[in-house]
Amino acid sequence: MQRNGRSLPETVLSSIRGRNARKGKSDPHKRRDAAETLVASYNVHKCIGIDRKFDPERIARVIREISPDVIALQEADNRFGDRAGLLDLVRLEMETGLVPVPVSGNGKAHGWRGNVLLFKRGTLRDVHQIKLPGLEPRGALVAEIGLDENRTLRVIAAHLGLLRRSRSEQARVVHDIMSSADEKPTLLLGDLNEWRLGNRSALNTLHRAFGPTPPAVPTFPSSLPVLALDRIMANRHGMISAVEAHDTPLSRVASDHLPLTAFVHL
Repeated sequence: MQRNGRSLPETVLSSIRGRNARKGKSDPHKRRDAAETLVASYNVHKCIGIDRKFDPERIARVIREISPDVIALQEADNRFGDRAGLLDLVRLEMETGLVPVPVSGNGKAHGWRGNVLLFKRGTLRDVHQIKLPGLEPRGALVAEIGLDENRTLRVIAAHLGLLRRSRSEQARVVHDIMSSADEKPTLLLGDLNEWRLGNRSALNTLHRAFGPTPPAVPTFPSSLPVLALDRIMANRHGMISAVEAHDTPLSRVASDHLPLTAFVHL
């Protein structure tokens, strides 16, 4: 991890060059091994696109484009009022096979404080809802998914806050979840709201639990991504590969974030 982060102009220029280099990919999610698990993280921005239109079906189409085995969504519920869910999860399950991890509390909401975790195959073995500190209502959803008889994957789906101090406190809570030296394979998926890599970055705290941070992949804003706010991290070296933004004409307009995808090898 860099000791001193880049300046914002340097980050913008690097992101634009990287995006130009990635253009022309025809099949960004092509599996090389049947045992690979495709995971994704997507801040759906309450289903409001950059054209300011509320369109949950457009978000569902992006998810179908990705065709993930596991996906974490952020901002999938109304933030105020009754905090009702915004997607048709029943239809999404019928079309994709993605099943939402059940949460307790508000029956109208999809997830825990806007975090929704869905998986396509396997058995849900355990789930915990973690309230994260800070001025904003933030949380993390921790689930253990048995992919088959021999493979268990723990997923932490989180959305960290906009304030730097809150992010630092929230990152420490996530770090504390990873308390044992003999941890099972674990992924952190989510919008961490942190593009900085300097000494004051919340990523420093997560580095102690998840090892070196994978290369930053810009996902925000979706129309011209320059900031790597969304992250997929693993607690084991070599567990994830091909981390990239799902950059398509539809995903560029459906939300203000691009989805982030990666392959998992257990």
